[in-house]
Amino acid sequence: MRTTDAILTAAAAVKNTAALLSTEEKNRALLSMAEELKNAADAILAANATDVEAARGRVSDVMIDRLSLTPARIDGMAKGLCDVAALPDPVGRTLQSVTRPNGLAIARVSVPFGVVAVIYESRPNVTSDVAALTLKSGNVAVLRCGREAANSCRAVCDALRRGLVKVGLPADLVSIVEDTDRKSSVELMRAVGRVDLLIPRGGAGLIRACVEQALVPCIETGTGICHVYVDETADLAMALSIVENAKTSRPSVCNAEEVLLVHEAIAPVFLPALKERLTTERSRRGQPPVEFRPDEKAAALLGMQPAEGPIFDTEYLDYILAVGVVPDVGAAIAHIGAHSTHHSDAIVTENGENAERFLREVDSAAVYHNASTRFTDGGEFGLGCELGISTQKMHARGPMGLAELTTYKYLIRGNGQTR
Repeated sequence: MRTTDAILTAAAAVKNTAALLSTEEKNRALLSMAEELKNAADAILAANATDVEAARGRVSDVMIDRLSLTPARIDGMAKGLCDVAALPDPVGRTLQSVTRPNGLAIARVSVPFGVVAVIYESRPNVTSDVAALTLKSGNVAVLRCGREAANSCRAVCDALRRGLVKVGLPADLVSIVEDTDRKSSVELMRAVGRVDLLIPRGGAGLIRACVEQALVPCIETGTGICHVYVDETADLAMALSIVENAKTSRPSVCNAEEVLLVHEAIAPVFLPALKERLTTERSRRGQPPVEFRPDEKAAALLGMQPAEGPIFDTEYLDYILAVGVVPDVGAAIAHIGAHSTHHSDAIVTENGENAERFLREVDSAAVYHNASTRFTDGGEFGLGCELGISTQKMHARGPMGLAELTTYKYLIRGNGQTR
């Protein structure tokens, strides 16, 4: 087993190689990696079956779904690699240029970060997403997955490394830390001068640990307490579909809805209809019903007892939905401001003025009008895939794609100027 130190040393050795690859070389490598990923599908599925079996009974069914791979999901991972190959190269772009009165020509040009370390938990597809984006942006990837997904992620990484070697590139452009003890995460957080950028992708505990302990530059990817507000003028059929999709299409992911807010004028009609849709109808279809966590007003309309505890401050990642009733759009915006993690929030309304106010005033990375929060995703935004969803306000916010994996430097051309 290679130590984390050895992996970081190997990554440093190929950093310049990654930065100087041509667009053609990177695209050829990505297509080769996609091919090797599909060739290794049986081995990856076998490794994943081991992880799933070990996790069963210890985590919820929705978290098992998050961990599980299928032939279709592996095909999707391979497609992500190909999609990134088809995107423009983000490296070497002139972002700004100016010629000064003294004749100096100054250009700001995009360049890679260098070694990008990503610490993530139980989603094996993150392995290929990160590899695709880091390679295309001229970076080196050092991956550290959670223990529960270790066999799956190693099998995926092995296939990607074979794809690199197949086109004559160093396998160490993509590496995975083999030690899943917490110590290896701390090593990455404190690898000053060896890790140029650290990105945590997972639950609140992991993100908080990285933000608080990292000595290397860190981009905070956010937990997703995502809201849908159904306004007084909403098309109720549309609202029912949006709420159901945002909550149930894949509740274990960060862009799933956790909180529903409903205008008090339509709540007496909408909430009983929603209860029928998300509980009775889903049970009839053999689908998991949604459990409501209502405030006092919502509970009265749903015929339930009010929920206790921090219902509006919990990322459930399950078939659970906090529900509140508010008097108007301003109250909805204020509620979101008090409880949001600034990830993704939506309004369903036919009132254009209310929609524009919500879009303008809600301070989140992605704000929607009449659409599900589940679209906050690199692939859906045309980025090929994503490294995570940033809730910071630095250079990266929202789905992080190729552009967010570059920084810049200034190139100054003169003809003898002195100061």
